Amino acid sequence: MSDETLTIATWNVNSIRARLPAVLAWMGKRQPDLLCLQETKVVDALFPTEAFEAIGYHAACFGQQSYNGVAMIARVPMDDVQMGFADETFNAQKRLMTTRVFGVRVINVYIPNGESPDSEKFPWKLEWIGRLRAHLDAIAVSTDRVVIVGDFNIAPEAIDIHAPETAEADTLFHPASRAALADLKAWGFEDLFRLHHPAEEGKYSWWDYRAAAFPRNLGARIDHIWGTPAAAAQCRACEIDPTPRAGERPSDHTPVIVTLARA
Repeated sequence: MSDETLTIATWNVNSIRARLPAVLAWMGKRQPDLLCLQETKVVDALFPTEAFEAIGYHAACFGQQSYNGVAMIARVPMDDVQMGFADETFNAQKRLMTTRVFGVRVINVYIPNGESPDSEKFPWKLEWIGRLRAHLDAIAVSTDRVVIVGDFNIAPEAIDIHAPETAEADTLFHPASRAALADLKAWGFEDLFRLHHPAEEGKYSWWDYRAAAFPRNLGARIDHIWGTPAAAAQCRACEIDPTPRAGERPSDHTPVIVTLARA
């Protein structure tokens, strides 16, 4: 936290109730101005709002039992909080919310995994991304300061996944997934992590629980923070913090944090 900068973080916590002590401890150390969560896996009535209020934050959530769910935790009250799409067909799974805070439009997403390329869930993943692309036209303007964050469930480039030569059979790196993501990015976004780390390899935000993937760094960079040119021009840093992934009972994801100059 600074009078001159704004920090926004994203973290797929894989159950906020299971991970609450770790999240609160991390927030105490990193002091983000806004934390966007995915896979909260809890209905709104049971979201631990009071725990965040006790440390001086405001919370907004859009959740469901056992699956999916997104939330935003901010130091100040959030304006114009919107839950989901205008088209209710896409809202059965709680995966999208937006707000305006600190003068920035922030979009928090949990893009579907897609399971496997031959699953019926994979075309729906691509459709969901296309719906998000259209939704942007309705809620934002690419010349404004807009930041989109979350678990995108896609590694954009070969540098973003540990075994790209075999990964195209996975929905996280399938050519159709990457094409859909590129179309979303073409709305007017820049990858803020790559703005500061253009060619750095082995920087991942997710590691499978199996096969000792984290100690062996067999991961993928699927959690992202993108910004419009106006946001990118104010971007001072963007980093992945792997520390929580090494903790006790961790999420399989770890936080990504961006630092912007305040307007």
